[in-house]
Amino acid sequence: MDKDELRAWLRLSMTEGIGNDAARRLLGCFGSPQAVFEQTQAALCQVATPQQAQALLSVPNELAVQCVRTHQWLMHQPDTHSHALWTLGDARYPCELLQLADPPLMIYVAGQTARALGNAIAIVGSRNPTPQGAQTAAQFGEALSAAGLCVVSGLALGVDGAAHQGALRGGKARDGASTCTQHWHTVGVVGTGLDRVYPRQHQTLAGQMALQGLLISEYHLGTAPLAHHFPKRNRIIAALGLGTLVVEAALKSGSLITAKMALELNREVLAIPGSIHATQSHGCHALIRQGAKLVENAQDVLEELQLAPQQQVNLFADALNDGEATGASDNEHPLLTHMAFAPVSLDALQARCGLDTSSLQAQLLTLELDGAVGRLPGGLFQRLASA
Repeated sequence: MDKDELRAWLRLSMTEGIGNDAARRLLGCFGSPQAVFEQTQAALCQVATPQQAQALLSVPNELAVQCVRTHQWLMHQPDTHSHALWTLGDARYPCELLQLADPPLMIYVAGQTARALGNAIAIVGSRNPTPQGAQTAAQFGEALSAAGLCVVSGLALGVDGAAHQGALRGGKARDGASTCTQHWHTVGVVGTGLDRVYPRQHQTLAGQMALQGLLISEYHLGTAPLAHHFPKRNRIIAALGLGTLVVEAALKSGSLITAKMALELNREVLAIPGSIHATQSHGCHALIRQGAKLVENAQDVLEELQLAPQQQVNLFADALNDGEATGASDNEHPLLTHMAFAPVSLDALQARCGLDTSSLQAQLLTLELDGAVGRLPGGLFQRLASA
């Protein structure tokens, strides 16, 4: 779009009191943002409230700064990916978002903008997962991406980041077996402007995602990570996926908000059960009691979404199935035979194995350093699936 059109879109989106719903009514009546600002107050009052009409006649204070910032960002096209601004009605605007009650007026995107979404699954969960939860999210992300799905999440710490990382690995496996690269491997929906990465720890991950997928934001460039932005962006995560898979979530979790939004959009909701002792699993258990699909492996997800894998991959991820993964092998550490994948206290583990406290703590430390055991809050320990 040219500078005048860009300015009109930004002005409409920045006008105080004009939300997505009011903006759509104005566009439906007058045809374009430029035409909206050519109307008299009387004409505007036929579509908007008197207060909204008055606001539309005033130029937002930060408009000039935002126009320059956005134009420069759009003009700066990195070697590895692209920057774009997709407005409502643009052919590239994801049609899935049009099913929302308040689709974003426009979305900023960075990544492989020439590709498309394809079949997608949202994977969400705790920002503070158990070690097993983070590992599970990565394994499901990898298996589902390798099976041909795009993994959508929110680029947050914990389950989100692990799911994106797994999807990138699965996407590489998919590309290695096929020249079919027209779909994104993973999509990150963020709650800040796309000229910044939040959290900062995911700077590298965001760069990798731009190479194989897409980053999306409905917030203007320069927008800080404000708390109320993140629950709002969850509706976009829910809309882009055919279903939402919750890996770990407490009873009061933003992930349950995403699941509720998915249900409102007639999307599938799936949840992975966990230990009754882990508060991070209580939200998943609540969803399952309410009718969410109980998921044990990636094949369960594909069957619920009525999809077939695009290629043969390890969909069952045996390490995700507790009953099959607890059997001892010749090379397995003896202490692991006494540990299930549910969190266990030191006292309970000591009762199982019969070791004295100092020996048990020393062996647990060794297994923790080897990545075979995770240490949880409250003095609990948990065997990891890769062990």
